[in-house]
Amino acid sequence: MFRSLRHRDYRLYWSGMFVSNAGTWMQRVAQDWLVLVTLGGGATAVGITTGLQFLPFLLAAPFGGVLADRLPKRQLLIATNGFLGLVALALGVLVVSGQAEIWHVYVLAFLLGVGTAFDNPARQAFVSELVGQEDITNAVALNSASFNGARLLGPAVAGVLIAVLGPGPVFLLNGLSFAAPIIALLLIKPSDVPSDATSDDRDGPLARMAAGVRYLRGRRDLVMVMVVMFGVGTFGMNFQMTNALMAADVYHRGPSAYGLLGTIMAIGTLSGALLAARRKAPRLRVVLTGAVSFGVLEAASGLMPSYELFAAALVPIGVLTMTVLTSANAYIQTTVPAAMRGRVLSLYLMLLMGGTPVGAPIIGWVAGELGARWSLLGGGALTVAFTVAAYLALNTRPEPGVRALLVHAHLRPLHTAARTRSDAPKVAA
Repeated sequence: MFRSLRHRDYRLYWSGMFVSNAGTWMQRVAQDWLVLVTLGGGATAVGITTGLQFLPFLLAAPFGGVLADRLPKRQLLIATNGFLGLVALALGVLVVSGQAEIWHVYVLAFLLGVGTAFDNPARQAFVSELVGQEDITNAVALNSASFNGARLLGPAVAGVLIAVLGPGPVFLLNGLSFAAPIIALLLIKPSDVPSDATSDDRDGPLARMAAGVRYLRGRRDLVMVMVVMFGVGTFGMNFQMTNALMAADVYHRGPSAYGLLGTIMAIGTLSGALLAARRKAPRLRVVLTGAVSFGVLEAASGLMPSYELFAAALVPIGVLTMTVLTSANAYIQTTVPAAMRGRVLSLYLMLLMGGTPVGAPIIGWVAGELGARWSLLGGGALTVAFTVAAYLALNTRPEPGVRALLVHAHLRPLHTAARTRSDAPKVAA
C-alpha cells in the first residue's frame, strides 16, 4: 500500500504536500463561512465564490499543461506554491484588519484558481518522475491519501479556529503552510528528475496545446473518462458549498459542526485512496460504475432527516469519490506517453474542475430557490446522467486499437450453465 514511499524524493514531496493540503482544507472551510455567515452573502454568493475559484481551470489549465511538459516541474512548482501562499496571506490580512468585503473574496478566490490551474498539471505529472513506472498507480493513490488525510485535520481545526478567533487567522495559517512544499522541493535533487519535453523548441504554446488535443481526440477511452469526470466535477463534487448549506440552513448548526462534516467525509475519502493504493492497475469499468454509485448515493444524502445521518452518509460518498478520482487519474498517467502527460492531465483537470464555474452557481441558485437538499438531489442525478450518456455515446463504437468496456450475456438453462463454467458471461475492459 505504501511502496512508493521507499523513494526518498517522493517521501519529501509527499510530506510537504501534506502540510500544504491541511492548510488548503482549512481555507476552504473558512472561505465559505466568511462569505455565507461573516459577510452575509448567502448561498448565491458562496456559489459565485466557488465558481470564480475554479473558472481559471477553463482558461489557464491547458497552458499549465504546456508548461508542465516544457519546463522543469520542480522549479515550476516552487513558483506556483509561492504565489498561492501570498494570495492566502493577502486574504488573511484583509479579514484580520476588518477590511474584507465580498468583492475582495471574489478577486482573491479567482487568483487562487489561477495559481492552482498552473500548479495542478505539474503537480500531477511530477509524481511519475519521482517513482518508477511500476509505482505510478500507487503514487497517485498516495497523493490522494495525503490530500484526504489532511482533510481529516484541516476542516476540524478550521471550525474551532473560526468559532474562537474568526476566519482571518485560518487564511494566515494556510499562507504559511505553503513553506513546507517549497522546502521539500528545494531538497529534491534536480538531477534525479528527468525532463519529459520532446517537442520541437520552435513550436509555440498553442501548437503544443493543439497536439495534446489531437492526441486526446484519437483516444475514445480517454474522451469517455473526460466526459464522465466533467459530470462528476461540475454537478457532483460541490461539497465545499453543499456541506455549508446543509449544516447552516437545514440542520441549523454552527461552524464547528460544519467543519466536522469535512473531517467525517475525509474518513471516507482517505479510505478510498488507501484502497486504491492496493490496486495494481486502474480499470475503466471502475470509473464508470463508481461514478454512477457516487451520484445515486449523493442524491440519497440530500434526503437525510438529521445531521447525524447526513454525516454518516458522507463516509461512503467519500470512498466512492476517491475511487473514481484515483482510477481516472491513474488510468491517464499509465496509458499516456510521458511527453504528452502534462497536456492530457491539464485537459482532464480543466474538465474535472473547470466545470465548477458553471455547476456551482447553478447548484447555489437551486439551493437558494428550492432549498439546500435540492443541491444534492439535482447534483447526484446529473452525475448519473452524464456517466450513462458518456457510456452510450462513446463506448458502442470504439476507435481502432482502443479496447471498449463490453458485456456479453448468454442465457441458457441452469443445468447447462452449471456444466459449462468456461462459457460463463465474460466482462472485459
